[in-house]
Amino acid sequence: MPDLTFLSATEMAKGIREKQLSPVELIEAHLSRIETLNPKMNAFVQLAAERARSQAQAAETAVMGGKVWGPLHGVPISIKSSIEVAGLRCEAGTRLRAGLVAEKDAPLVGRLRTAGAIILGVTNTPELLMAWETDNLLYGRTNNPWDLERTAGGSSGGEAAAIASGCSAGGVGSDGGGSIRVPAHFSGICGLKPTPGRIPSTGHYPNSVGPFALLGVVGPMARAVADLQMLFDAMAGPDVGDPCSAPVLLRDISPADLKNIRIGYFEDDGRTSVTPETRAAVRTAAESLKRAGFDVFPFRPDGLELARQLWWKLFGTAGGMLLGPLTRGHESELSPILREFSSWVAAQPPHTGESLLQTWVERDIVRLQVLTQMREFPILLCPVASVPAFRHGERSWVIEGKKVDYLDAWSYSEWFNLLGNPAAVVPVARSPEGLPIGVQIVGRPWEEEIVLAVAAALERERGGWRQPPLN
Repeated sequence: MPDLTFLSATEMAKGIREKQLSPVELIEAHLSRIETLNPKMNAFVQLAAERARSQAQAAETAVMGGKVWGPLHGVPISIKSSIEVAGLRCEAGTRLRAGLVAEKDAPLVGRLRTAGAIILGVTNTPELLMAWETDNLLYGRTNNPWDLERTAGGSSGGEAAAIASGCSAGGVGSDGGGSIRVPAHFSGICGLKPTPGRIPSTGHYPNSVGPFALLGVVGPMARAVADLQMLFDAMAGPDVGDPCSAPVLLRDISPADLKNIRIGYFEDDGRTSVTPETRAAVRTAAESLKRAGFDVFPFRPDGLELARQLWWKLFGTAGGMLLGPLTRGHESELSPILREFSSWVAAQPPHTGESLLQTWVERDIVRLQVLTQMREFPILLCPVASVPAFRHGERSWVIEGKKVDYLDAWSYSEWFNLLGNPAAVVPVARSPEGLPIGVQIVGRPWEEEIVLAVAAALERERGGWRQPPLN
């Protein structure tokens, strides 16, 4: 049997159900790997080791007695430290919440426990989640298991590093502008940004209200698409604490459901350059899906540039106004990354009632425009970001002779937060430096199951996850 910690979550669950794999041994293998690797990566900010051991023993006793708690029985997972896990820190990377311990589980955490998952601990984030890299004054920076001199991304960077390195079988991140998808791309794993409300964001900080409810979601991260599906199935469903929540039932996807799916792909948006290897990865993914039987055509929807601009007006300008009262007067306690983000927000005037209303109306109009085009192409295939994992502290890149600034490099993910599309990331290729490159599979709102089915087809063609060099 291969290293226990590099089995997929579905393989772990199957081995436990069939009494071929011990939950106790599985937890101990993960805790041992965390002990070895976390000092190098800094992925976890707090472990629940003894509680995990106790739950693993209970899981083993139960399964040996013929009882299975659920599809994730005994599987060790991790949770981003901006999501409430009872008894563990929920600081969102900021000194302004230092020492804050969650009193109860977020609904999604409770659902994962009901499905049988065992939570190992919580993972690192940038301060208040406002960066595409993970560093803060509470715990420091998280390093990429593919290259410790590079970031694992943000804001779910700790989660991505833990999963990619075999310290966790899977887990949960959050995404308001690429914060699941960019770390998945940087770290060589899979991630799903669902439609707002499909998985309840209740218990997440910052709270799911106003623009954060419109843009931000919580979603699964794992090494395999089947694991995303298993985690998604366990967490999905309505909850009154999420303003976007809707009673959308889980759907089984058959080959017949995919038979007439047309996929449109594009290598760039015509504005922000991507690296040659990123272009090649999108082409490779398109060719792979053609071999898998899909109709795949070059296509780039109109309206993406306006979506980028409107995303910043909601995430940057309106989000900055929401967080302002929390940070005002505490500037000396803020991390350099958050101060930098705040300076970008301050460079533009705050919203008036009229400007916020106009932004909201324009968002709905461009969303209609893009979704109308997606009647012909229900799936879009495109880059996740302009670059693979970058070196700590980098703020711009020259690509094809053009400068790409930090904020622009992630626009490929930001559009779909503004528009509310579900989107998955699957690793496809490697850069000349050996860094993973993922591609983004985007669907129509509430069609996560179709997105995951297409992602699984691509994964089968490309061979899926590979182990990073860190040991």
